Amino acid sequence: MAMRVRMTWLVLGMGAIWLGACGGSTPDPGSETDIALRGLIQKNGLRGDPAFGRELPSIDEPLAQLGRKLFFSKSLGGDRDSACVTCHHPALGGGDGLPMSIGVGADDPDLLGPGRTHPDGDLPVPRNAPTTFNIALWEKGLFWDSRVENLDDGGTRTPDSDFGTPDPDAGESLSEAQARFPVTSPEEMRGFEFVLDGTNAELRTALEQRLAEDGRWDAEFEATFGSSDIGYARIAEAIAAYEDSQVFTDTPWREYVEGNHDAIEEPAKRGAILFLGTREDGGADCASCHAGDFFTDEDFHSICAPQLGRGKGDGFLGTNDHGRARENDDRNYLFSFRTSSLLNVSATGPYLHAGTYDNLVDVVRHHLDPLGAIDSFDPSTVPLAASEDFERNTQEMLDFLEVSGRGIDSLRAPIELTDQDVEDLVAFLETLTDPCVLDRQCLSPWIADPATDDVDGHLLVAIDRDQNPL
Repeated sequence: MAMRVRMTWLVLGMGAIWLGACGGSTPDPGSETDIALRGLIQKNGLRGDPAFGRELPSIDEPLAQLGRKLFFSKSLGGDRDSACVTCHHPALGGGDGLPMSIGVGADDPDLLGPGRTHPDGDLPVPRNAPTTFNIALWEKGLFWDSRVENLDDGGTRTPDSDFGTPDPDAGESLSEAQARFPVTSPEEMRGFEFVLDGTNAELRTALEQRLAEDGRWDAEFEATFGSSDIGYARIAEAIAAYEDSQVFTDTPWREYVEGNHDAIEEPAKRGAILFLGTREDGGADCASCHAGDFFTDEDFHSICAPQLGRGKGDGFLGTNDHGRARENDDRNYLFSFRTSSLLNVSATGPYLHAGTYDNLVDVVRHHLDPLGAIDSFDPSTVPLAASEDFERNTQEMLDFLEVSGRGIDSLRAPIELTDQDVEDLVAFLETLTDPCVLDRQCLSPWIADPATDDVDGHLLVAIDRDQNPL
């Protein structure tokens, strides 16, 4: 039987001293960079595995299998032209590869990702689609503004309940609660005719009836739940199991944290030191918000992202997006959005709540110097997303942040790094991606198979702009 080696480090400031190993020869502590980085890993309390101690479903379980069929079914779209997967395809990083999503009414409902168009040229959905990858690891809230959130006193608040009040129908998890809402959005899945004047509850009842009246879903629910009752609570439970099975955390960075010096290259190690280091230590202070093994504090910050797109209906012109303040009605949270997790970040662009940037170099530079980035930002470089109100809406944000003193620290005191430093930071960020999410074959268990998953003839069989299967 192989003996598991226990390695022990004593951390002193930015460095570390190797104390030895139990069982086997003393391993090489690595380069000076490794020693400094190991000290920061210890200081930040990192262990590598963000899913440690959690019991999460497998995609092979019957509930997740049913969830996959529902996730890919256009029968949950009001006009049967969109599905959950329309904005969250595994081959597109669990998102849709667009700055902001085109849900209902697309020219080709089955064409996903870049090249998806709407006949009037508009983008109906006002925010970028967050990835569903690792959705089960969120503890506080979902969506850019955490409008689905766990409450300190218990229960889950959703858009169906008042702020701070639990929704009795939310289900057992954040992902279950979240699965109740894309179908209610006219722009995302509901459309502009199907039960449009009804409540969210009436809309969900209509979808239950649609599946039940078809008859072909009965056997699916019978096999999974032991009865053919098709209630939306069961639909949400199955979709949540499918989403919760999308756990992609086997990253090179995790392997490094767990002891393999060779898992990442020297530039990435330098980038990690910058990422984890404070400004006082010459670092970029990224971990102050992108904290822990999940790389997020799950809190809300204004990083001064350019205000693109049609917005959520806020501001002087009614085309801006006030972020978390729309939920808690607290001016201190104007233009603040939930900190994204950085796991699989190289596969989940475009980035920020309005899909402002499509590469990590620009995202890093924006965080280092938001005002400089906005001054040089050209909204015409963002396909289909730029609102004619871009300049006014962005200025409204900057005026508020100047008067209020809010916004990330680099807004007023830019962090000065060299081009090499930026390259190193990006190299580190790229180590946070699980290779599986870049491999279509590895992702295949999470992608519906038309031969087995098309229950009622409305399965979304996705293609790209070159008409190739996704």
